Amino acid sequence: MATKDIMPLIEEIFKVYGDVKNGDFMRETMAFILQKLMEAEVTAKIGAQKYERTDERNNHRNGTRTRPYETRLGTIELKIPKLREGSYFPSFLEPRRMWEKALVNVIQEAYVHGVSTRKVDELVQALGMEGIDKSAVSRISQELDEHVQGFVHRPLTLQYPYLWLDATFPKVREGGHVENMALVVAVGVNENGEREILGFDIGMAESGPFWTDFLRRLVSRGLRGVKLVISDAHEGLKGAINEVLSGCAWQRCRVHFMRNVLCQVPRKQQGMVSAIVRTIFAAPDQKAAKEQLYTVVSQLKDRFPKAMEILENGCENVLQYMAFPSEHWAQIHSTNPLERLNREIRRRTDVVSIFPNRPSVLRLVGTLLIEQHEEWQIGRRYFSKESMNKVVNPALAPYTLSSTSLLHK
Repeated sequence: MATKDIMPLIEEIFKVYGDVKNGDFMRETMAFILQKLMEAEVTAKIGAQKYERTDERNNHRNGTRTRPYETRLGTIELKIPKLREGSYFPSFLEPRRMWEKALVNVIQEAYVHGVSTRKVDELVQALGMEGIDKSAVSRISQELDEHVQGFVHRPLTLQYPYLWLDATFPKVREGGHVENMALVVAVGVNENGEREILGFDIGMAESGPFWTDFLRRLVSRGLRGVKLVISDAHEGLKGAINEVLSGCAWQRCRVHFMRNVLCQVPRKQQGMVSAIVRTIFAAPDQKAAKEQLYTVVSQLKDRFPKAMEILENGCENVLQYMAFPSEHWAQIHSTNPLERLNREIRRRTDVVSIFPNRPSVLRLVGTLLIEQHEEWQIGRRYFSKESMNKVVNPALAPYTLSSTSLLHK
C-alpha cells in the first residue's frame, strides 16, 4: 500500500478512535502502521524484501536508528531503517516542509518591510500568495524562531574530536543599506562518528571577535574533546581557535592552500607544479610527507620561489590531518564537507536575493540546517565507531596532539 493510501487510513483511525481511553493501544497501532509503511518504502527503494535475493536489488538494509515522532496520540519511537549505502528518510516526515515554510515567511516579511524586488514578486506569484497578513507573518515568525532557537541553544553532551568552521556571505538589509554579512557555521563529528550541525550565527563581518564569541558560546553549551579544527587561514578565525580551543591541532584547508600555492605559478605550468606537489599528499604517513615536501621545495624553489616559500611555510599546518587515523584523511584534510553544505545554503538563499533583516536569515538558514542535521542523524555514520575510538582515547599516542603553536605559523 502506498503512502498516499495509508496516511488517509491513519487519519480516519484518529477521527474514529482518537478519543478512546486506551491511548497505549492506539499509539501502538499507529507505531505498527508507520513501521510497516517504512518497511514498504525501503523494500521499494532497494528492490527486495528482507533476506530476498532478486535481480532488482540495488542495496541492503543495515539495522535501524531510533527517532521520536510527535503525534496526536503522544510520542512514538520510530525505528527508521538504515541502508548500507546512502540513506532513507520516511516520506511521511516530509523533511522539507519546515524550510519551505521559512522561505514563504521570508518572502512575506520582505513585503511587510517594503523591500520587495521583481524576483520576490515572481516567487510570490508562483506560490499563489495574495493579501499578506502582518499578524500571520508575526505568528509564523515566532513559531519558526522558537524552533530554531531551541536547536541553536541545545546542550552538546558528547565529545566532538573533529570541528569544521567556515563562513558564507548573504546580502542583508540593515540601517537602510545592503551589507554582505558573515554567516558562520560549525559542523562537528561526535565520538560515535556522527555528523552534527553544532551552531550558526550571522554578524557584520568575519572578524576575530565575532569568531571568538561564536566559539565561546559553543563551549558554554558543552563543546569539548576537540582534537582537530579544519578551516581556512583567516587570521581572525585562527586567533579565535587559539584563544578558545587551546590544546587542539589546526588543519589548514588543503584545497585553499593549493590555490594559494598555484596562484604564484604561471598558468601554463600550474598543472605540472600541482602534480608534483600532490606527491606530498600521497605519502603513507606524516613523516614521509614532510620529507617529500622538502624534496619538492628543493627541486622547484629556483623556478617558483614565491610558491615554494608558501609551501614550505605551510608545511606543518597543511599536514596536520596525517597525525590522525588514515581512514579519516579524505574527509579531514579540507573544508570540503562544509563547503558542500555552504553551497546548499547559497542555493537556497539566492532565491531571496536580499534578506530584509538578520532574523530572517537565521530563520531560513536555521530551518535548512536543522533538516540537514536530522537527515545526518538517521543516515550512516560519517566515521566508524571503531576508528573514532582511536581519536577519542588519549592513551593512543599517535593520535594525541597538542599543537596550538602551529596556529601562528
